[in-house]
Amino acid sequence: MVIVTGGAGFIGSNLVRKLNERGIDRILVVDHLDDTSKFRNLAGCRFADYMDQGELLARIESGKLDAAIDGIFHQGACADTMELNGAFMMVNNFSYSKALLAFALARKTPFVYASSAAVYGGSTTFTEDLASESPLNVYAFSKWAFDQHVRSFLADAESTVAGLRYFNVYGPNESHKGRMASVVHQFARQIAECGTVRLFGETDGHAAGEQRRDFIFVQDVIDVNLFFAAGPVRKGIFNVGTGESRTFNAVARAVISAVGAGSISYIPFPKELSGRYQSYTQADLRRLRAAGYQQPFTPLEQGVALTLRDSAVAVRAAHH
Repeated sequence: MVIVTGGAGFIGSNLVRKLNERGIDRILVVDHLDDTSKFRNLAGCRFADYMDQGELLARIESGKLDAAIDGIFHQGACADTMELNGAFMMVNNFSYSKALLAFALARKTPFVYASSAAVYGGSTTFTEDLASESPLNVYAFSKWAFDQHVRSFLADAESTVAGLRYFNVYGPNESHKGRMASVVHQFARQIAECGTVRLFGETDGHAAGEQRRDFIFVQDVIDVNLFFAAGPVRKGIFNVGTGESRTFNAVARAVISAVGAGSISYIPFPKELSGRYQSYTQADLRRLRAAGYQQPFTPLEQGVALTLRDSAVAVRAAHH
């Protein structure tokens, strides 16, 4: 049995689908369907069982999760970077993750979990070490705190423990995320609603729309997860991005090209994001490559086209 937490979410549901493509359907999907729209992400997928996140934690703590577990993909988390309730964030993203890690280490079960490039905050270097890490919000802090906890166990771990620091992931199955969906989905939605992509104006020394991020297609993220879960024991924290930063202007142009409609306008940078916004990210991939992952990454324009192929016709129809 394979456990996928956050299995009805964006990355988790894409992972379940990829496991199915590899002939794996003995999957325990774990999620919390407070947002019922997420169930659609699992339509057509095959899995053996489903549990609420609270039920899984209760079974682990009571010793009643007795199935043979071949691997744990821990994708579940509160990913709202605007969330201000630190206690809620730490319970969801830190304490819950600690319990899963302890369970995996005790059973020597491969444990691959989602960290985040948000831990780098306003840094301009993106290497997996303390000197580069400076969280700007409580979401980033919760991810960074768990990375710290993991580091304290790595030397003695006898099984795979891999923390994957996702950069800006985009792709299918994230429409339920609302304001936390990738800018690819947000831009497509803006075009559908008003015909214009709205980008931030000049900020942090970047010209309008020239803020840069490392955007990575979700299928590449899934491939990295599967790489670490299989094969020899690998331990560490690894950046998962393309190693190339692209401007928001470039993303907007790719979305406009993919849907066949739209224009770009600029808005003032929101005051509430001041000091809490990453204007530049670019993954340092040396540690990932040294671990043996050598696959190329999907180019931005190709990934955007794959992401929006189902929505392009509707967007064009709305604006012609």
